[in-house]
Amino acid sequence: MAITYEPIASTTLSSATNLITFSSIPQTYTDLRIVWVFKSVSSGNYPFLRFNNVIESTFSYTTLYGTGSAAGSQKSSNNNGAYLVSYAAASTTDWQMETIDIFSYTSSNYKTILNRYSGSSNFVSAGVNLWRNTSAITSINIQFDSEGNMPVGTTATLFGIKAA
Repeated sequence: MAITYEPIASTTLSSATNLITFSSIPQTYTDLRIVWVFKSVSSGNYPFLRFNNVIESTFSYTTLYGTGSAAGSQKSSNNNGAYLVSYAAASTTDWQMETIDIFSYTSSNYKTILNRYSGSSNFVSAGVNLWRNTSAITSINIQFDSEGNMPVGTTATLFGIKAA
């Protein structure tokens, strides 16, 4: 079986920061995956992605979530970023993990982003974002939507996925 995932870049924070950036992303893969391990900076603080340092209201999302005792959904359009955890039950003390798949990131079509999250308090979510932009993705920012820093030890790894 051919290896289809290749690590492109990885970072582990040695000081707290509000932003992780992957830049100069090679255009030689079909898709991208990010694995992000983090702590929320406050309850109700939503993480999101931005591409190519573009700030425009061209993102839409739908998220399904479960808490162990309840389930729900959220959706929104004309956002300034691809929202990842769209339910604000994230713990500020427990490490959490998010996987983010970005499909056809080099194409001249709109981009689809799928994310899966598991955190504390039996909380899980799955979401889909659409970036209504036809530019190839060459850089990715991971950040929170309000003030606060990701703590020391936060890790993010970007993988390129080759066509099998």
